[in-house]
Parts: sequence; structure tokens; C-alpha cells
Amino acid sequence: MLNRRCWSLLSACYLRLSPIVALGLILGACGSPTPTSSPSAQTPTETEGSGLTVGMILVGPKNDAGWNQAHFEGITTVTEKIPGSKLEYADKVNPADRKNVTGAQVADELVAKGAKLIIFNSDDFKDDALATAKKHPDVAIVHASGDYAWKAGKNYKNQPNLSNVMGRMEYGKMIAGCAAALGTETGKIGYLGPLINDETRRYVSSAYLGAKYCWETYRKKPAQDLEFKVTWIGFWFNIPGTTLDPTKVADDFYNGGYDVVMSGIDTPEVAIQGKKAAAAGKPVKFVHYDLKTGCELAPDICLGVPYYNWALPYGDLVKQVSEGKTPDQFMWLGPDWKDINSANSMIGFLPGKALGSNQPYIDTFIKGLGDGSINLFKGPIAFQDGATFIKAGEIATDQQIWYLPQLLQGITGSSK
Repeated sequence: MLNRRCWSLLSACYLRLSPIVALGLILGACGSPTPTSSPSAQTPTETEGSGLTVGMILVGPKNDAGWNQAHFEGITTVTEKIPGSKLEYADKVNPADRKNVTGAQVADELVAKGAKLIIFNSDDFKDDALATAKKHPDVAIVHASGDYAWKAGKNYKNQPNLSNVMGRMEYGKMIAGCAAALGTETGKIGYLGPLINDETRRYVSSAYLGAKYCWETYRKKPAQDLEFKVTWIGFWFNIPGTTLDPTKVADDFYNGGYDVVMSGIDTPEVAIQGKKAAAAGKPVKFVHYDLKTGCELAPDICLGVPYYNWALPYGDLVKQVSEGKTPDQFMWLGPDWKDINSANSMIGFLPGKALGSNQPYIDTFIKGLGDGSINLFKGPIAFQDGATFIKAGEIATDQQIWYLPQLLQGITGSSK
């Protein structure tokens, strides 16, 4: 399997960890990661935005029905509302599609085109983002994921024009896991994972915690009757000859009695193969990831989709740059619990048709996460190998969650 941090087989890493943590944000009494105060849903005025060129570097295709498309739609939502602004972008910037081309080289081209704000959208670009920030100190550099701007993190770099932004998708994955537990009849949930790193471990673990809670609480069934398995393909999307084929992995789940499959990759194989399985008479369902419109791929069997609202932080960052400011912050933004699907919420969950009569349980679960009465990162919690992750009565810190070194006990699949 490829390691996202050292993708030597393909000449570079292609990560897209998860990051954006407003400093000073501590886990609330609920114990789950507490969302930062999200910026208001606003775009710069015409005067502020006139003449601003924004650059975006996407690790995958802009229309992948997942991670990259969500970023691209987020920034275009912002720039299209600002008369006089201009978007310059490059997609599929990875060693497989663009051999011997680095993100930093692409950034230089965007700067030459007048970009004053450049967004790198993958953890794979963390060092490219840092190098670009050092080379172009008058340009605001934003890395969607990564932790170089996090003063309380392990990898802080004091670079004044570099920011990190990420959503607290842990909440979205908890809700997605709950939906999966409500939708399964076999008690077997499959998770199609990308590559293994801190981000993906915490997302899979969050999905499992949500599934376990709703399986026990709403389905009234014992945890030992729930099977939760992750299969990693080795990258964020299929690279023939290098990764496992996500189409085959999805089929293996559906044909192996896993009647609910969750996607953790950038592309829609889980939905596409689920639709084929359902057409063949299998009673299967799926949970999409990343993109709000994901259920449209196979609406009849979709339980829902946790998604990022990238227009929210991008609108705030564009506004700051338009006002002559140079952002240098680490943002890890959570849901707006008043309405997680509003324009002011970084993380949302759009229920799918297949949820049916189980929708009230999802609503109750979301309400509990929001008011702190449901806390899935409160101990006791054990790692997959039996070691203690969080002691009884204690609450996981942001750092413990962000740098999760193992999957949690109860999950089948590799942690490394």
C-alpha cells in the first residue's frame, strides 16, 4: 500500500489530511472535538474583490464527484460572486498525471499570472505550500489540510503568510456511521478507505464510533453483533497498477454480505457499484463522502452524505486578502449546530432517501452531538491493539484526535 506521506512509488506523496483548527479551540464538555466559530457566510464587496486573482491547485480532477470537486465548487461559488475577480487553477497535479511537475512549480506559474492568494488542496502539497510561502512572502498561501500553521501541533512552522484550513469531518463521519448502522440489516458495514494516515484513521474511527452508538442506542443491539471493516486501496483514487481497484473492493463488500458500504475516497465507486448491485436484486445501501450532491449518483439506495462547505472558509480568506490582510491561521471548523446544512456550517450531512423512517434518529443524534449530551470521544476508549486511547471519564484533546496513531478497538482492518 502507498503511504500518503511517502509516495515513493509515484515520486511524491499525494495526501490530503484533514486540517483547520482555530487556535484556542478546546474540546468542549461533550468531549468530541469542539467546532471553532465558523466565519460568517459572506463574500467580499465589489470594491474589495475587484482585480483579485485567486489560484487553486487541485491534486485530482475538478469533477471527481468528491474531494476535488467540492473544493473547486467552493472557490468558484466565492469568485463568481465577486465582480472583477479571477480564478486561475490547475487540477490533476500529482505524479501520475503530471510527471516531474511539483505543486510549487505550478504555484510559481499562478503567481506569474497575478495570483495573490493560492490554495493547495491536498496534504500531499504541505511542503510545496511551505516552499511557496517562503518564496513569495507577499502572496497569501492556504493549505487545505496540514498543520504547519498550528502552534499547538507537532509540526508548527513560523511562516507568516501560510494558513491551514480544514473541516472537523469527524462529526460528519460520526453521523454517517450512525446512518450506516440504522440502514444495515446484516450488521455488516464496509468502509472503502483511501490510504492510511492520521486523518483517515480518525475518520474511520469516528464513523465506527457513530455506528456503534446508534447500533446500540437506537437499534438496541449489542456491539459484538456489529461488524465494521475497512479496506484501504492505497490512495485517494484508483491508480491502475499501483492501488487496489476500488470498483473490485466495493464489489467484494457488496457480494460479501456487507449491505452498507461507506466511501472514504475521492471518487464514486461505492455509489456506482452499489447501484449495480441493487439493480441485480441485492438489498444494499451506501454512504457517499465529500460532495453535497453525492446521493444523486444513486438516490434510491443512498443513506446520506457528509460533506464540506469550502465556500465558507474560502469566502472569509478571499475577503481578508481583498482587504489587504495576509492570513496566517490554523482553522479546524466544525458544524453550525443551529443548522448543519446552512451556509454558515463547514460540515454538513445531507440525509438520503434510503434512510426512510430512521430520519428522526439521525436528527436526535445530531442534536445530541451539538448540545454535548452525546460525546463519542469520551473514555474509556481503547485502540485496536487493546491499549488505552482515552481513560474512563476523560475527554480526548484536539491533538489526540488529530494525530490518531491507531484505529479503535472494534474495527477490522489495518492501522498502518
